[in-house]
Amino acid sequence: MIHRIFSTLPSFKQLTFRPGFNLLLADKTDASTSKDTRNGAGKSSVLEIVHFLAAGDCPEESIFRDPALIGYRFGMEFDLGGSVVRVERSGESPNDVIIGSSVQTADWPVEPEQDLVTGERVLTNRNWDRVLSVLMFNLAANRIGEREAYGPTFRNLFAYFVRRRAGGFSQPHLHFLQAKPYTWQVALSYLLGLDWSIPQEWQVIRDSEDEIKKLRSAVGEGDLAEIVGKRAELRADIASAVATLAKARSRLDGFQVLPDFRLYEQEASAITQLIGDLSDQNTTDQELFAELERAVADERPPSATNLEQVYREAGVLLPETAVRRFEEVRSFHESVVANRKLYLAGEIAAAKKRIADREVHKAALNERRAQLMGILKSHGALDQFNKLQGELSRKEADLELLRRRFNAAEKIEQGLTKLKIRRQELFLRLKQDYSEQADTLNRAIVVFEEVSSELYDRPAKFTPTETQNGPSFKIEGQADRSPGIANMQIFCFDVMLTRLMAERGIGPGFLIHDSHIFDPVDSRQVGAALQYASGLADGLGAQYIVTLNSDKQLEFPDAFDITPHLMSTKLTDAAETGGLFGLRFG
Repeated sequence: MIHRIFSTLPSFKQLTFRPGFNLLLADKTDASTSKDTRNGAGKSSVLEIVHFLAAGDCPEESIFRDPALIGYRFGMEFDLGGSVVRVERSGESPNDVIIGSSVQTADWPVEPEQDLVTGERVLTNRNWDRVLSVLMFNLAANRIGEREAYGPTFRNLFAYFVRRRAGGFSQPHLHFLQAKPYTWQVALSYLLGLDWSIPQEWQVIRDSEDEIKKLRSAVGEGDLAEIVGKRAELRADIASAVATLAKARSRLDGFQVLPDFRLYEQEASAITQLIGDLSDQNTTDQELFAELERAVADERPPSATNLEQVYREAGVLLPETAVRRFEEVRSFHESVVANRKLYLAGEIAAAKKRIADREVHKAALNERRAQLMGILKSHGALDQFNKLQGELSRKEADLELLRRRFNAAEKIEQGLTKLKIRRQELFLRLKQDYSEQADTLNRAIVVFEEVSSELYDRPAKFTPTETQNGPSFKIEGQADRSPGIANMQIFCFDVMLTRLMAERGIGPGFLIHDSHIFDPVDSRQVGAALQYASGLADGLGAQYIVTLNSDKQLEFPDAFDITPHLMSTKLTDAAETGGLFGLRFG
């Protein structure tokens, strides 16, 4: 049980608790107006302080990090491991938990260390979590030290006994919204005395299924069945890519780099051009040669008959002119023709000589070009080599991607089969566990129905169920028709867990409910719930703490006097001093 909640904040209203039922009221003052509200009186802050002192997180947005509160300690005295433990913590040093000097800690899984400056005994918040895990819920000390993945944790178990408003009033089995299935499946399995390792392994399967989903990107888009169907295609693509890569690698291995490749290539190109020019020139000379030969063949002296005819006409026409003798003229014409032939013969010889010289030059050039082409054929340029290397790297990368996609597809196919088998095995284990723990389950079902029957003529039913996705802990009733009924199902659920924990001798030994759980509930059910919980707490030697607004209507089924259970401290809606902290902040 909790004995006391206190703070070094001077204006803080200390809370002192007694065994059994404790009711903390938030009241209106005589000066209250319609604009005043008790929502800021600090009722919910009581739960926040308990969580803070029970190894809760302290993020930046925590009220304990508020400038008005950060420099002060908050503390609690409560029963733990057979002793009364005093614990303190502040938002300024949230990692340090101060343990009272009178507490015997020799049997704790982690002992506090003495601060050399203050002399106080200090635990890290993580180690304080370990201590609470072992002493409050009997979690194995060695397993807690290793933080076994997805196993039960103190914080997940403790949240069912101090429900926060944020997400705690959505469904009985949830203590915060959007909780992953394993958090409540493992926690409730542990609290109910079932095999919690079964839902723990179910989360491992979910993780594996998430990995398979991630592998889709390595295989391609589309349905999972379509992706798996690509496995055969990928195998064929890999075989083709391996053969292509081998050819590319062989070509690159035999490639010889010629440093001056481009110069040789340019020279070979120039030689080819020059040979072409020489051939063109030879063609021109050959045409000239043929023309000269035809001219030589056509060169003849005029006939004697023609000359005589000319001379007779000349003698008639030019009687005064001295005329050479006929023989001299004929001789002259023969000389002209002979000279003309000689000249043509010389031109022919010159053309032949030029052609012959060019052929010799062409032969030399062809020999050099053949030499250059041989070099270029057996070697390559550096940029060509780099290009081949780049192409080889690309083909290697493509092959590697295909192999990764193939491996991914193979993992998907094998993984789906294995996970389907593991799910079925776990489902059979769960059914077997429920069968073996039938008495334990029946006890939880009966206790829940007993509590619910105290509130309603038609009690709701607690129905633990085996499913293909792990254990399910649902409540069958009419909660969907009324928010008040839904909240009272949560009340019944929490009371059931408190009774079961007391029977097993573990748990915090207290149950705390914020006023919000009763806000939508009919006054008769609220009165019945408080009366039942009061008697239960007395019978179990436990503690039930509730915060309410003073004007909440209560109708008790019997002559129940609530006065002895009212706490001496009252919270009010006074703007500055009436709340739990005695000041307004945030």
